[in-house]
Amino acid sequence: MELWPGAKPTIGPAIADGFYYDFDSIKVSETDFQKIEDKMRQLVKTWIKFERVKIDVKTAQKMYSNNKYKLELINEFYQKGEKLTIYKSGEFSDLCHGGHVDRPNEMLKHFKLLSVAGAYWRGSEKNKMLTRIYGTAWPSKEELDEYLALQEKATKNDHRKIGKELELFTISEEVGPGLVLWLPKGNILKEQLEQWAKETETEQGYLRVTTPNITKAGLFYTSGHLPYYKADMYPPMKLDNGEEYFLKPMNCPHHHMIYAAKPRSYRDLPLRLAEYGTVYRYESSGELFGLMRVRGMAQNDAHIYCSLDQAVEEFVAVMKLHEYYYRTLGITEYHLELALRDPKNKTKYHGDEEMWQLAEKLMRQTVSKVEIKMVEEEGSAAFYGPKIDFIVHSSTGRQFAVSTNQIDLYMGQRFGLKYIDKDGSEKTPVIIHRAPLGSHERFIGFLIEHFGGTFPTWLAPVQTVILPITDKQLDYAKKVLEQLKIADIRTELDDRNEPLGARIRDAQMQKVPYMLIIGKKEEDSQTVSERGRSGKDYGQHSLDEFIANIRKEINEKVNT
Repeated sequence: MELWPGAKPTIGPAIADGFYYDFDSIKVSETDFQKIEDKMRQLVKTWIKFERVKIDVKTAQKMYSNNKYKLELINEFYQKGEKLTIYKSGEFSDLCHGGHVDRPNEMLKHFKLLSVAGAYWRGSEKNKMLTRIYGTAWPSKEELDEYLALQEKATKNDHRKIGKELELFTISEEVGPGLVLWLPKGNILKEQLEQWAKETETEQGYLRVTTPNITKAGLFYTSGHLPYYKADMYPPMKLDNGEEYFLKPMNCPHHHMIYAAKPRSYRDLPLRLAEYGTVYRYESSGELFGLMRVRGMAQNDAHIYCSLDQAVEEFVAVMKLHEYYYRTLGITEYHLELALRDPKNKTKYHGDEEMWQLAEKLMRQTVSKVEIKMVEEEGSAAFYGPKIDFIVHSSTGRQFAVSTNQIDLYMGQRFGLKYIDKDGSEKTPVIIHRAPLGSHERFIGFLIEHFGGTFPTWLAPVQTVILPITDKQLDYAKKVLEQLKIADIRTELDDRNEPLGARIRDAQMQKVPYMLIIGKKEEDSQTVSERGRSGKDYGQHSLDEFIANIRKEINEKVNT
């Protein structure tokens, strides 16, 4: 505000790894950060402490008479009956709830401005675009430097950047924002994960189903998603004499209809229905972010219908399935987040108190049987029950919520789902919602950043590149190509008229696990010279030996 006297401050909260502040009436770029940081260092020396001052609404309105954003907040707080406070330090004061560090001049020395972006006031596209400045602050220089190093790695590993370099996916404005087009190499990643999940789920007794992408509105009124979830759904299509149809935002109601398609007995339970169902959610354009926040997604979805006494055992199996997938992929850092109701506003949730408490009890019993760290988050529950999210930590230090899981005691009643128990009585099944690999879009986005595009061989879109040194070895190279394809190894032949060194570099840039170099010596001995993407030379091998080794690596899903 000293550097840009016309700047109008709006809001500036603390966030996970730092802070931001939104301003109106300024134009700031990252080239300005150095002078802003210099001014910050100069000012913070004068901030001995933070002083809390209670003020009445008229004083606050007068103080911020030329700032419509602060006036809007003041009026909101006043109407809610909240106390208004100003915090002061040095020559600066701001409307704020508090609290703050005790000794700002000592504790706020290690900071860095990170980026600048546009942000709509209150997150609404109907409001004015403001200038948002992001920064971070840490207790020590060492912690700041460590965080900045991780940020640098995150920038280098950005899935949007790597996705373009490796030709994995694209998003076209002509198709629509947030709608992913999988390119051939990216589609291989998608299909490998899907095939793996299907094989695993078949082994664990899941039955595969397929449901349509559009549905009559009535189904979502039954589920309760309408009208409460309508803002997150694509607008309805009026068909069949004015009947409204929606693109489905989730698969749950469709699976409930499959359960209800015939009478069920306790002998049918647990019934595990799985689907890679495509769903559509109309996310705000300001929220869209590469593969991480999209409008169309394919979910590794399933619903388990079981009796109450089967629920914990089934949910434990779901937790262990997550652990199996993560262990195979070399993901070792993750935790659970138990999303509970907002205790101050229970009116926005469906179901009775007894149902909510029992669902929470069952989920806690499950967590006690697995060794996974859990934190609790009030206010984040689904409208019909508590949920558990798996939060995975990538090698860049970022955290991603990739999987939501629930023990649902509500929807079975809502849809009138029943089964006949051993004693002949009619009961409502417990429904377990689970999606261990989340959506393809977000999970692959996470994997791109976690591996930096250097995927394990079993996942790599291209597993081997054949590099003949000269055209004289081309016939033998083609025979090698044919044998690798017969062995179901994803292989390319690079016979471009380019120097061998340039072709090796290109293969390394594409992060291909293995290069097979073929010269006269290899052709004469009917071998291949194996080179890894790291640059390591593995020497000459017979083709059969190479195929046996790489197939073992692929079949065992070795994480290298």
